[in-house]
Amino acid sequence: MTSNAGDAAGRPLAIEARGLVKRFDGITAVDGVDLAVPEGAIYGILGPNGAGKTTTLRMLLGIIDPDAGVRRVLGHDRPHEVAHTIGYLPEERGLYPAMKAYEAIAFLGALRGLPLAEGRKRGKALLEEHGLGYAVDRQIRQLSKGMAQQVQLLGTLVHNPRLVVFDEPFSGLDALNQGKLEKMIRGLAAQGTTVIFSTHVIAHAERLCDEVAIIAGGRVPFAGPVDVARDRIRPQVRLETRANDGPWRSALPGDARHEGAFWNFSLPESGIEPLLRALIEGEAGILSLSIERAGLHDAFVAIAGEAAARALEQDSPEEPGR
Repeated sequence: MTSNAGDAAGRPLAIEARGLVKRFDGITAVDGVDLAVPEGAIYGILGPNGAGKTTTLRMLLGIIDPDAGVRRVLGHDRPHEVAHTIGYLPEERGLYPAMKAYEAIAFLGALRGLPLAEGRKRGKALLEEHGLGYAVDRQIRQLSKGMAQQVQLLGTLVHNPRLVVFDEPFSGLDALNQGKLEKMIRGLAAQGTTVIFSTHVIAHAERLCDEVAIIAGGRVPFAGPVDVARDRIRPQVRLETRANDGPWRSALPGDARHEGAFWNFSLPESGIEPLLRALIEGEAGILSLSIERAGLHDAFVAIAGEAAARALEQDSPEEPGR
């Protein structure tokens, strides 16, 4: 059965999931996850190791079945029916060591229905395009870990999928190759490809994603646009005045703190204009005023809690059934 469901804005969905539940040995790894990934979006699943990210992705792709809930991928209830249009990079990297780089790419494409001859041709072209032409005929065992990971990444894309799913794709990459991968993800989205990736690194999600699902303890307390997540916290105002006191002081919000030469406080619900008027009329002498919107890290803390935020910053391997 197929579905043409869309999100609240009427955009068609590449992935839709409702109430996904998965248990391992009596332990609930994913507990009622809802997701709606618009076509052509860059969508991040953000959470600490052990939060349920990998299990969620595997259920979406049909690698494992949920114990409860439903999911649709590219309009299909059975993800295997559209596997040839999906590219998947698992967290566990692995290629046959004796294969040459271009053959490894062709092999991964063949698993998705791409003829081997075409895969070999595309594999060589992709290696050249991404600055790895010198590695075309090298065996995987002759490549560095980072190079082998890039080969597997290209194998994920060789069949020109409509949907690409990356599980912790930045893990193990140096800063240069992380930047290359970010550029590649933006390029895929620009071509209309839907990209969904899991990560425990907030910076990647903040730079790349249109929307995110924040997952902690197997649940999703927030799923939606990054801007909406950031708006959970009021912007912060930083004010410097020439005068130290005066009638304008009564116009400052109740949470205003005088720290050094500056006043710091949350942007009032009425906006900045009434406060500016009071400062000017009260002759505060405004030397500087800036409004800083909350970042995704602050939003994550507010939504998922400090314990989940601390876990997010730890660089520990995920447990089985994550």
